[in-house]
Amino acid sequence: MLKKKTSEELPEHYMSVKERFKEYGEALNKLGIAAKESGPLDEKTSQMVQLAASAAIRSEGAVHSHAKRAIEAGASENEIYHCLILLTSTIGFPNVAAAISWVDDITQQRK
Repeated sequence: MLKKKTSEELPEHYMSVKERFKEYGEALNKLGIAAKESGPLDEKTSQMVQLAASAAIRSEGAVHSHAKRAIEAGASENEIYHCLILLTSTIGFPNVAAAISWVDDITQQRK
């Protein structure tokens, strides 16, 4: 069973959207839970996949969020950076470099 995130653990903008559009927010939450519970991937792997997708779409907020969640799920900083470096031939160096800088924001906060 997945641990439900508290409002303090979720991005402020996400929480704002959920509050303003309650039914939509509830549907988003249920979709996320259903997607994670529908297969065999563990939480760490799920967060790493979502981190890679976030980098691919150049979403700074999502990279921040999934990097934090991957660390909470047991990923090391080296695993997170390797996940991003592996994307180079797929999404290109500039996108990877941007994502690395966004992960740096998270790893520097933790120190």
